[in-house]
Amino acid sequence: MTKPVLELLEVTKCYGDFTAVDRLSFALAPGEFFTLLGPSGCGKTTTLRLVAGLEEPDEGEIFLNGIPIASPKRGIFLPPDRRQMGMVFQSYAIWPHLTVFENVAFPLRVRREPAPVIRKRVLEALELVGLQGLAERGATEVSGGQQQRVALARALAYTPAILLLDEPLSNLDAKLREQMRFELCSLQRRLNLSVLYVTHDQDEAMAMSDRIAVINRGRLEQVGAAAELYETPASSFVGDFLGRTVMLQGTVKKNEKGAWIDLRNAGGRISPKDDRLGHFAEGDEVRILSRPEDIDLLPGARCVRTK
Repeated sequence: MTKPVLELLEVTKCYGDFTAVDRLSFALAPGEFFTLLGPSGCGKTTTLRLVAGLEEPDEGEIFLNGIPIASPKRGIFLPPDRRQMGMVFQSYAIWPHLTVFENVAFPLRVRREPAPVIRKRVLEALELVGLQGLAERGATEVSGGQQQRVALARALAYTPAILLLDEPLSNLDAKLREQMRFELCSLQRRLNLSVLYVTHDQDEAMAMSDRIAVINRGRLEQVGAAAELYETPASSFVGDFLGRTVMLQGTVKKNEKGAWIDLRNAGGRISPKDDRLGHFAEGDEVRILSRPEDIDLLPGARCVRTK
């Protein structure tokens, strides 16, 4: 089994009586595009900041390539500049008084890299994101999409072990967002980057990710590929959050011929094709979650069949 590039074990972060991240555990494989998806305030950005070293966990451990970088019980907390991570903030955090070159060079100067190394890596990073020729432009003289690329180039300049992206496309218009989504995925595959991505946009997460972790109130609801989460949600929250759903309520009925669900409000009944009702008892109240495209109304509308 491949060793994960990033691993969180039972990580918890509280602000007073409020628990922002609640015993969160997941692992990110090398070269994987892994997305934290959830509504505003669910703890996904706090999780990203814990990984980056901008926040310190109250409990749990965080490992980078098998080495602990945050562990309260061991007294370990590695500062951000020693974590070999690149981060792109939602606001891009571009310094307006600096040129494009100096914005990208900043993390290399903090690490006291020699001037020839800085110039080489900055120009390489700018070429990667399609900004060659703009090195001497002022940071505020380029467009919003180009500023996003400046922030990305800065994060890539010192070859990070993992790239952290906090809703980097949310400030772009729809057309540019679509373009940058494609370019970001293309760059990630070309460089075999390990990416931890944060978004509340379901379409964005499902289009870009190898795996998605759905977060709700600081807790992990489900982790899996987009198709898995969409087709077999582990909870009603995951089902409701990803795409449209039809929710029906009913009562389990059984006899010697089989089992079915009497629908409470819609009328009729549902007879699942497989043995999904095997662990339910006669009279159990159940809820049925289905996707609109998986429902057929039969003649007379007396019965609903789900695929």
